[in-house]
Amino acid sequence: MAALLVSALALAACGREVGGETADGAPEGGDTGGGGAAASPPDCAVDEVDGDLLLYNWSDYMDPDLLTQFSEQYGVSATEDTYTSNEALLAQIRAGSADYDVIVPSDYMVAIMIDEGLLTPLNKDAIPNSQNVSADFTSPPYDPELAYSMPYQWGTTGLGVNLTKTGPDPEPTWGWLFDPEMAGNLRISMLDDPREGMGAALYYLGYDPNTQDEAQLQEAAALIAQADWIRTFTSDQFSDLLLTGETDIGQGYSGNFLDNFGDDENYAYFIPEEGATIWTDNMAVLGSSDSPCTAHTFINFILDAENGAQLTNWTYYASPNEAATEFIDPEVRDNPAIYPDEEVRQKLHFLENTGDAEVTYTELFTQAQQG
Repeated sequence: MAALLVSALALAACGREVGGETADGAPEGGDTGGGGAAASPPDCAVDEVDGDLLLYNWSDYMDPDLLTQFSEQYGVSATEDTYTSNEALLAQIRAGSADYDVIVPSDYMVAIMIDEGLLTPLNKDAIPNSQNVSADFTSPPYDPELAYSMPYQWGTTGLGVNLTKTGPDPEPTWGWLFDPEMAGNLRISMLDDPREGMGAALYYLGYDPNTQDEAQLQEAAALIAQADWIRTFTSDQFSDLLLTGETDIGQGYSGNFLDNFGDDENYAYFIPEEGATIWTDNMAVLGSSDSPCTAHTFINFILDAENGAQLTNWTYYASPNEAATEFIDPEVRDNPAIYPDEEVRQKLHFLENTGDAEVTYTELFTQAQQG
């Protein structure tokens, strides 16, 4: 894991998951509709709570037993709502309709939210378990020194396949989405995500997944638009559709596929040889939080070694919590699809905040989805 993050963090300034609203349109800092970030960290003590917890998270990304344990341990309620994309999360916050305490944005979205003044600076004294974070995650380019966020989980974006449809040893390529000879007779799903969807096409074409070249982006969008075998774009049902036989191949996230596949040898997850996305999701406190101390206590709770391991054992995503390693189930810890080997590591890239090009990604992807 250490080698993976050292090499991967050197590749990028930020990055991860799914799509929806554009990351354009709000001022950098000041009033964005979601409540600006506090000017300084809140004055919280270790294990202090100042209200109930409202968590806004990706779907199927939190062991419900951990929420129950937190609620019982600290005498507060712990409620979770879910979203399917970084962009949808940002849109809710900008609209002032995301009344939450802890959110879980991906790396490039952390950078955007910091720039827009949406996050509360963290009081590290209230999060002593931050010392459990692996050194490879303690100074990420999207949030140097973890001033606003703490790492939650990390993983990759690749393809889940039904081996009875592809054959027992499918070539690890994005061609399963875009090559008519490979995909033409299959039923495919792609993520409903401008950056990941366009990214898959860019990888296949041999382009930088963070390119701002409009001609390259147009070419990638055209590749998606011509793929009439793509049955649906979904960011939360890709593994379910595969397992129920409604699709044969799906683009999606490592842990979701691997957790749902279990021991079924008819299914496999792989990282395409042309390259793929690595991402880190992070816990952050909204500037508009009504319970910032409870939020800090929850982050500290998740960063506990055994709690961090419980989370990874439940999600099948890799843990940035070094102290948790000894408590992670061997079947997870030793799985190369969760913790890729050195050869695969060299093909992984973070998605970056591309600034004004974020709008282009979203517009072109939306057009491509319509065929």
